[in-house]
Amino acid sequence: DVGLDPGTPGSRPEPKADALTTLFTDGITNKLIGCYVSNTMEDVVLVRIYGNKTELLVDRDEEVKSFRVLQAHGCAPQLYCTFNNGLCYEFIQGEALDPKHVCNPAIFRLIARQLAKIHAIHAHNGWIPKSNLWLKMGKYFSLIPTGFADEDLNKRFLSDIPSSQILQEEMTWMKEILSNLGSPVVLCHNDLLCKNIIYNEKQGDVQFIDYEYSGYNYLAYDIGNHFNEFAGVSDVDYSLYPDRQLQGQWLRSYLEAYKEYKGYGTEVTEKEVEILFIQVNQFALASHFFWGLWALIQAKYSTIDFDFLGYAIVRFNQYFKMKPEVTALKVPE
Repeated sequence: DVGLDPGTPGSRPEPKADALTTLFTDGITNKLIGCYVSNTMEDVVLVRIYGNKTELLVDRDEEVKSFRVLQAHGCAPQLYCTFNNGLCYEFIQGEALDPKHVCNPAIFRLIARQLAKIHAIHAHNGWIPKSNLWLKMGKYFSLIPTGFADEDLNKRFLSDIPSSQILQEEMTWMKEILSNLGSPVVLCHNDLLCKNIIYNEKQGDVQFIDYEYSGYNYLAYDIGNHFNEFAGVSDVDYSLYPDRQLQGQWLRSYLEAYKEYKGYGTEVTEKEVEILFIQVNQFALASHFFWGLWALIQAKYSTIDFDFLGYAIVRFNQYFKMKPEVTALKVPE
């Protein structure tokens, strides 16, 4: 979740020779502990303990369900066990990525293929999945604070966050427009930020980690959300959002792989790339909105030393900035 999830072993700590556990991070979302027997950290088991109030933001049953489905299809680490307030799973060897990596064609083609592989997983028993995006967004909306005890925080909140009436209107507008774009509902990661992608250069592959927000959602949302993450987290820079040319290459790689996994052949037309480009960039709006609401809730409950309110402001500002640009995009005849 936006790079601050302690479930993201971004900077891998050096273990002490005599230590059998390493605490990766500690915060509201989770506590993540690596357990191992040799000091080379080759065979590591991760234990994740859920943080305070995380049940407000994360559906834990949904997370485990998605984890198991992805694991069965070779798209997730081994899940060893679950317990009441956490789970235990395999550590993926490799490097957690940064914004500078995800725009590298050699790496982004691997990411596009891996995401296509997940999106191509069949829903079981012919079940037709529905997206829970609007339901989740509505739930987050009902949890956002109406003010803050801290005076400075409250001042910023009142001056820089749109009123709840405006937010409500935008949600209604998005649901109406985006639901009708024709993007298929598939199993999505829903939080594909750079640190949730582990690149193993030796093996030449990427794996995704952290399935806390995964579930059935619009295919174009998952890609739009990933494109938004090109901008980074602690110092968000939207000039890093992928340009049309990079997106064209990325989306073509994705569609070729998606069709291949679905057994539709691999021929991809310009029109198909163009249609997906429009859907993805319009769904990127919903991603800004979703994490904007999420950050407002974190601003209220989180003990992590991070400016969540500032992050919410950045996401909502980008939503309103992008809205006229992306709604002007028209599907080719």
